[in-house]
Amino acid sequence: MRQRCLTCAIGIAIFASIGLAQQGGAYKVLKTAKVGGAGGFDYVYADEAGRRLYIARTGPSPRITVFNLDTLEPAGEIPNTSAHGAAVDPKSNHGFGTSKPVAMWDSKTLAPIKTIDVQGNPDGLLFDSFNGRVYILSHSAPNATAINAADGSVAGTIDLGGAPEQAVSDGKGHVYIDIEDKGNIAVVDARTLTVTAHYDLEGKGGTCAGLAMDVKNNILFAACRNPATMVILNAGDGKIITTLPIGTGTDGAIFNPKTMEAFSSQGDGTLTVIKENSPTSFMVEQTVQTMASAKTLTLDGKTNRILLIAAEFTPPPTPAPAGGRGGRGQMVPDSFSVLVVGK
Repeated sequence: MRQRCLTCAIGIAIFASIGLAQQGGAYKVLKTAKVGGAGGFDYVYADEAGRRLYIARTGPSPRITVFNLDTLEPAGEIPNTSAHGAAVDPKSNHGFGTSKPVAMWDSKTLAPIKTIDVQGNPDGLLFDSFNGRVYILSHSAPNATAINAADGSVAGTIDLGGAPEQAVSDGKGHVYIDIEDKGNIAVVDARTLTVTAHYDLEGKGGTCAGLAMDVKNNILFAACRNPATMVILNAGDGKIITTLPIGTGTDGAIFNPKTMEAFSSQGDGTLTVIKENSPTSFMVEQTVQTMASAKTLTLDGKTNRILLIAAEFTPPPTPAPAGGRGGRGQMVPDSFSVLVVGK
């Protein structure tokens, strides 16, 4: 998951032009904690059981910063670790970061356990409770490396046929991974670590960077950038149920089974809330204004709150070339923030 320069004003203008500016609704930003600190950022991860929030920071001082999930007060860090994200196995209390080599630590003490050599370039990741494995995702081959969370041993690698972004599990032996550069979702057998199918999104969504799942009803939510849509499909056969518009620059999706809502976070400073009224009926329930660059998110299932990370940036140093993407400005010192969204 790579950072991209998004101009908030342009994003909001496009967003409004397609009729998404639904500002009313129950969700709102409840808290913005300016935790500061230099360095880039990508994924944010809530360890619901351990009540900790993990944020990987890159740059001259790479580390994974850890906060109290309830108060957002600092709780420690895993130093000298240049990772994109983190995940925790609540059974073994082992944490993993997508650094190279992969970092493994004790999630209670944050003490390092070991590092694990992997191929590719670790980016996103998923902990799957089905058989206690962590899937390390990479845009380059091998696209996925499965690690046994109990001891950190490598169980195998998987060729997904493209660049993966986000993965989800049904807890029954199936892992689903959206393939950003192919416009499909790979279905992986968690027992054999083999791809059993690719669900083609049929042009209804492309450059998909977020994936969420309603496990109970076996429904996938693929958040895509081009076009900017949420493609909703049956996880059993890949049949597309419907598509709904979202904001620009999505980079993550989650589903809350308690509220039956899917969420897509966008770099244009919006959070799209999609309500599942039934397994065949869905609607855009609300568009929440967050903060430009708040493109990744995580769910605290205990409180039903969504947490996003973002920072303020100076204007790009030069205008973007015609038809091209301009560079990002410099991060404003101490502007890095954690946003808490809830009712």
